[in-house]
Amino acid sequence: MSLSKFYLNKLEAIEKKFEEISAKLSNPEIISDPSIYAKLAKEHSELSEIVEVFREYKKILQQIKESKQIIEEESDEELIELAKEELKELVVRLEDLEEKLPILLLPKDPNDEKNVILEIRAGAGGEEAALFAADLLRMYQRYAERQGWKFEILDANETGLGGFKEVVAKIEGKGAYSRLKYESGVHRVQRVPITESGGRIHTSTATVAVLPEVDEVEIEIRPEDLRIETMRASGHGGQHVNRTESAVRITHIPTGIVVSCQNERSQHQNKATALKILRAKLYELAQKEQNEKIQKERKSQVGTGERCEKIRTYNFPQNRVTDHRIGLTVYNLTEILDGDLDEFIDALITHYRTEALKQEEEKMSLAA
Repeated sequence: MSLSKFYLNKLEAIEKKFEEISAKLSNPEIISDPSIYAKLAKEHSELSEIVEVFREYKKILQQIKESKQIIEEESDEELIELAKEELKELVVRLEDLEEKLPILLLPKDPNDEKNVILEIRAGAGGEEAALFAADLLRMYQRYAERQGWKFEILDANETGLGGFKEVVAKIEGKGAYSRLKYESGVHRVQRVPITESGGRIHTSTATVAVLPEVDEVEIEIRPEDLRIETMRASGHGGQHVNRTESAVRITHIPTGIVVSCQNERSQHQNKATALKILRAKLYELAQKEQNEKIQKERKSQVGTGERCEKIRTYNFPQNRVTDHRIGLTVYNLTEILDGDLDEFIDALITHYRTEALKQEEEKMSLAA
């Protein structure tokens, strides 16, 4: 393939803007204004990868032109052979860049660099579903460790056998949301439960929600919209937790969303953590409403991650994990549950980028 005129014009415009910003960043007046300088520096950084790849693309085009010229005009056979070999390598590199550049031009998800609020809830299947929720929590905790991210449980509702009715965690690290955002949905497990004496295979589910952590300035929460209740914490925590009303439950009256936290030692810390979870849920709700509006205006919506979809099945008897959205099946369930998720995550990112590219190209053809 070769880049269309649409993409080339877009890339030329980006390169021109990049050069203009570069010039401004060396302007003493802008350097002396920290807020303007920071804004321009951020934009400069965001454009730098696209410009770097585009410049490499143009350089390779020029080198291809020169190699062809040698093949056509030179009489030295040894020189011609060298040019032919170089031309083969240049064509391969050019094709790679022609695939990479349109992807770099796709609109960036503003949440990609944010930390994650991870919420896992047991679904159908009773105690077995709660145990599966615990398996999923450990899977994401191990994945976070592999990535060098910080993992912290914010709130948990445990069951007697070590499962979770629901559990909320925070994952803090560069690009956490960009890697985990397609994990939202219904996860299904097929196995013989430890509670089953007859050895029959059961199917249970757990719901995973991956929410970007939201800054206070992004979502305004009015104090009068909140009902805040305190209570004694239950479960683990020792005498200190049980003696004091440190647990906090917050109800957002306009939406009916309820969040709670009891894992911190003080009521103040639990309130701050509960507000953090609430802010992420309100942001998700606002995004969902916006997506629904967009969905009415076009036929398909890429990467909405609707929770009602069964996105993945973990089959223990066959040591099999299948992602139903992309039809990918692997037979290393033990490694997957130990956090070896990159094969699925990389495939999902590629899939949704490809779908987004198709939509961009459809828009181009309609506009032409």
